[in-house]
Parts: sequence; structure tokens; C-alpha cells
Amino acid sequence: MIDLDLYRKYRLKNVINASGKMTILGVSKVPTDVVSQQKFGDENFFEMSDLVIKTGKYLANLLNAEDAVIVNSASAGIALAVAAVIGKGQLYHVYHPYDNRYIQREVIMPKGQNVDYGAPEELMISLGGGKLVEAGYANMCKSDHLEMQITDQTSAILYVKSHHAVQKSMLSISEAVKIAHEHNLPLILDAAAEEDLNKYLKLDVDIIIFSGAKALEGPASGLVYGKKKYINWIRMQSHGIGRAMKIGKENILGLAAAIERYLKVGPESGKSMQKRLSPFLKNLNQIPYINAREVQDAAGREIYRAAVTVSNDSPNSAIKIVEELKNGDPAIYTREYRVNEGIIEFDIRAVQQNEMEKIINALIKIQRREN
Repeated sequence: MIDLDLYRKYRLKNVINASGKMTILGVSKVPTDVVSQQKFGDENFFEMSDLVIKTGKYLANLLNAEDAVIVNSASAGIALAVAAVIGKGQLYHVYHPYDNRYIQREVIMPKGQNVDYGAPEELMISLGGGKLVEAGYANMCKSDHLEMQITDQTSAILYVKSHHAVQKSMLSISEAVKIAHEHNLPLILDAAAEEDLNKYLKLDVDIIIFSGAKALEGPASGLVYGKKKYINWIRMQSHGIGRAMKIGKENILGLAAAIERYLKVGPESGKSMQKRLSPFLKNLNQIPYINAREVQDAAGREIYRAAVTVSNDSPNSAIKIVEELKNGDPAIYTREYRVNEGIIEFDIRAVQQNEMEKIINALIKIQRREN
């Protein structure tokens, strides 16, 4: 039940999130049982270093990882991982992360993965004291492209598994791991919005970074897990740049509960999503100047969406429709990545049946209003 009084109190828009697990909208709805463990954290005290270590060990055991640590976001996880592999566990580095004596600062990334996900990947690398070196080209990166960039100043290889990144002609994660390990380098994987927590451990990735608030449906947080040595180095950063990225006790307990729940329940299945999507697509196709079809997530995840193509003779362009939806009451947010092509995508993972009806009614109203 929506507490409309809070929307009124702060003069906020009521929002229907048909864009996906997006930070700009607060990412996910947190389940009640997870919120209850956050509440316990809010109402009690802990030795924080003990809480960080022991929740990490507990989660590592659940995931069959060597170690894990909860941080305040996936972005923080990138910066902390980069700082960790540069400093290699030296306490002096923790206090002086940008000291010129540390020359192994280069972090190699496929060029097509240097994306802006709300902030640039390269900015998080810089925050951790790293220097980005791009490999390959915007539309291609092979193993050879990655390997030719390795020098005696390389500290790590970073791979971004995301729908934001270029998908075609890209070396696989396992190929990137092979190159990294042949040169005694760690592979850092930004898997913020991914869904399979075990997949990348099986590929022998050294440092894996997940957002706690996306697929895992936890509070604002991040999970970093993988090889024990690197996780220890990352934890050390709490006395350095990590101090500015600290996470509260309530969110540590909340994410731990969310991961437990996720491992038992998992995400909504692709079949379930397709079943819910079918009547929505049928109703969308009754709206003038609109053609709707089912599409799968570009990065290959079992996520199915409605892709709406707006016809050229429509009284409203796709761009105009998106703006009208956002300016409505409730405000309806869609996926806008292809709106310049005349295509609007609707992600229904957080959309209920009554909200789908509101989307349909809003679109009918917009399309009947000729400009």
C-alpha cells in the first residue's frame, strides 16, 4: 500500500518504474523480511569491524567464495578494488593512495566497456588511484587487443558485464581471466546488475562486484567477493578512501538478508515474465500508431520486455511520448536507450497489473491528443 501522505508531505511524484532496476528511481523495492533485518540493525549496536568481517565470511560461505565484503555501492566496489590492487595490502598506501611511489596504476578495460552507467567507469578507476588504459576499439576487443596493452605498470584488468556495454565482437569473461592470470594479474568484474552469483566464481574471476539493490533487491549497498587476498586488501581501504564510502549497520544486515532470500527464491523467471507480458503486449497493440513486441535483454539475461515502435505517421514521436509519460501523474518511466530510433522499452519486473493498466491508459490519452 502506497503511503500517499509521504508523497504529499515532500511534494514528490508518484512513480511507476517501467525502466528496470534504475538508480535514478531508487533501484528496487525491498522485501518486508529484508526491511525487518534492517530495522534490527537500526535499533542495535555492533562492533562495526566485527560486523563487516563476519557478515562477509557468512556470505562467502553461502556463495562458496573465499571471502566477501559488503560495501555501500557497486561504484564504491570498483574504486576500492582498484585501490586495493594498486596498494597490495600496504598500510602506507591506505593512507597515501595517490603517492607517486606506486607506479603500477594502469587498469586495462575493453574500450566498448568504458560506459557511463550514471557515472563513468573511468571515474571510479581514477577515484581508486588507477589510470585507465583502453584496449581494442568501440566495436571490437579480442584477447590480443587486451594482451598488447599489458606493461610493467599494469595492476589489473577490468571487465564490465552490462547491457550498457558493447556486446558484439567482445572477448568473453573466461578469455579475459585467462589473459589476466597468464600475466599474474587479477580480473575485476563489474557485474552490478547481473543475476547469477555463482557463475563468475566458476570462471575463476578474482574480484566480483554486484549491486546490492538491483537484482538482489536489497538496500543501497554493494557486494564484493572472490579471492581472499584481494578481499582483505579491499577491507583495509575502510581506513583510507573507503571511509568516505562507509555503509551503515542497517544496510549491512539488510543486504545479508536479501542475499539469503535471493539464494532461496531467486529472480522472477523468464517464463513468468513472458506470461505477465503477453496481455500487456496485446493491449499495447490496440493503441493507435504503436507496434509492440517482446524482446530479451541485450546482455543475454532472462529478462523480457515490451519494445514499442512508434510509427512515422504518429502524432507524437517516441521522444515526445516518453516526456509526456514522465510528466504525467503518476510519472511513468521507461527505458529510453533506443528512443532516438523510435523505440520505447517497458521493463515490467517492478510493474504490477494495475500499473500496466495505468500505462495503457496514459498512452491512449497521449496518442489521442494530436498536436
